[in-house]
Amino acid sequence: MTIIGVILLLLGIIAFLAKPYLSEEDVMVDNRLVKKKSSPFLLMLNRKTAAALATAGLALVMLPSMFFWAEPGYQYFMVYPTGNVDAVMSQGIKWRGFASITAWQKYIDVKVVDDGDPVDDIEGIMKPIPIRFIDQVTANVKLSSRFQMPSDEESFKNLAMKFRSMDNLVQNTLIPTVREQTYNTGYMFSAQNYISGEAQSFRQTLDEQLKNGAYAVEKIEHKDTLFTDIQEEERSIKEVRTRYTVVMVEENGLPKRIPHEITENKIIVSQVIVDDVELEPIFKTRLEAQRDESAKRQIEQQKVETAKAAQTRIIAEGERDKAAERVAQEKEQVKQLISIETKLKQERTNKELAAIALETERLKSQQRKVAADAQAYENAKLVTAGLTPQEKAEWDYRKAVGVAAELSKIKYPETMIISGEDKKSGGSPLETLIGAAMAKQLLNEKKDK
Repeated sequence: MTIIGVILLLLGIIAFLAKPYLSEEDVMVDNRLVKKKSSPFLLMLNRKTAAALATAGLALVMLPSMFFWAEPGYQYFMVYPTGNVDAVMSQGIKWRGFASITAWQKYIDVKVVDDGDPVDDIEGIMKPIPIRFIDQVTANVKLSSRFQMPSDEESFKNLAMKFRSMDNLVQNTLIPTVREQTYNTGYMFSAQNYISGEAQSFRQTLDEQLKNGAYAVEKIEHKDTLFTDIQEEERSIKEVRTRYTVVMVEENGLPKRIPHEITENKIIVSQVIVDDVELEPIFKTRLEAQRDESAKRQIEQQKVETAKAAQTRIIAEGERDKAAERVAQEKEQVKQLISIETKLKQERTNKELAAIALETERLKSQQRKVAADAQAYENAKLVTAGLTPQEKAEWDYRKAVGVAAELSKIKYPETMIISGEDKKSGGSPLETLIGAAMAKQLLNEKKDK
């Protein structure tokens, strides 16, 4: 467009300065004066046309200096001929006013790349960042980060005047700051803890230090004393190990921050990704050895657990058998106890029955005694009082009748055999018995007749 404007401007100037052409001219043809018309191009080159061409050309030449097209994804720093500065933060057609324009990308990518990796559209290219953990293990960190220019015009103008170009900002501020904060973050962790589950904390800490400023930390030294085995008679110090821990310094209950170039210039950290942390080969070898030892330890622990399970099973089975035997013995004991208790209850019942019978007999005896005492008392009273002649006669009569009745009941022997003990009489006891039997037989025969 500028070239077209220059051409039109030159053409208009030339046309304006040249001698005006007539639309017709007189020429002699065959000794006659004839009017001849000029060419159409010459007819156009009058003063008004030349002025219009010059004006259009000047406008086309001046247009790029008056306006410009702001592309998306860019911010523009403008310096006017008067020395004033301004910033354009949005896209579209913007007023320029002969100002000098410096374009800045809104987003700047800073990334660690290896040889052969694509580097298109990457403004800051870094090599792997070497770090050293607190336990003196070294590693190389690969990360990708993205930064955004300040979103307010005043901060952006100060940044543009301070660094003058985006390349200067990337090479002299962003890349060194990223490397420094990555190194400081590694200093806050140990490699053993990193591989044991603190990798996420490492990434988060690096992200926070880039976005909000570095943490103020304090290094604390610890000395661990190792003694010889306890089995030895005289124990002594075997080794003194020194280890370090890093703690954050707090201020008013919050971690103390140390500003860096990114935060001071109000550059926004929009993304931080730790692609990889390559530990030193010696530590990897040590990790492999620890892994093997851990695997062996796990196998041994599994064996121990299996043995413990078997031991527990045997003990459980023994306890089960003991419990069964105990139950059987307890059942037998219960049976015996029940039998003994039954006998005791029976004996107790018999004893109670005997006591009751004894008490009954005692009561009966007392009753009889009381009755006898009463009868005796009565008889004594009667004796003391004396009987009337009629009562005495009645009593004698009853006495005689009773004696007679009792005598009538006595049965006397019908046959009596008298035997002597004198040997001179000529009879023995046997002969006496035979004679008695014969006499009894004769008496029976008589009774039968």
